[in-house]
Amino acid sequence: MIDESASGRLVIRTAVPAEAEAVAGLMLRARATYYPDGVPDADADWIARWREAIARAEGQVLCAADQGRVVAVASFRTPPDGPADTVALLQFHVDPGRWGSGIGTALHAACVEHWRTEGRRTAVLEVHTGNERARRFYARRGGPRIRCGPPSRAIIIWGCATR
Repeated sequence: MIDESASGRLVIRTAVPAEAEAVAGLMLRARATYYPDGVPDADADWIARWREAIARAEGQVLCAADQGRVVAVASFRTPPDGPADTVALLQFHVDPGRWGSGIGTALHAACVEHWRTEGRRTAVLEVHTGNERARRFYARRGGPRIRCGPPSRAIIIWGCATR
């Protein structure tokens, strides 16, 4: 279970639809750091997409809030054709101004705790090949590279045991 009590100023909790705009802005700022030629689908209605993700019954969106401001977000769910004991981490972003502060580590730990509580044995995610920071982050958490995706997607598939 996710502990929604404050630890210092940081609170990790389920995101609410009213935070979709803040989450979308955070995601675009983070993605801009590893897409040097521009964020794919930057003109999409990311606020609506995040509002839908937050409301989706078969998924979960957790956020880290510092003094009421969303500073990190994680979105995950069971892959559509995947085993029930597997979770796909679809989005994981920390506000670039807060990198190195431990917020990503705290949010990731909360995600893993949530997955274990739900009986998830494996977590998978895709990482853009140019996102060296994320690649190092997941490697430090025991996430082995499973395979590289197709060249058109420029991703690396990572996986890790949650137990």
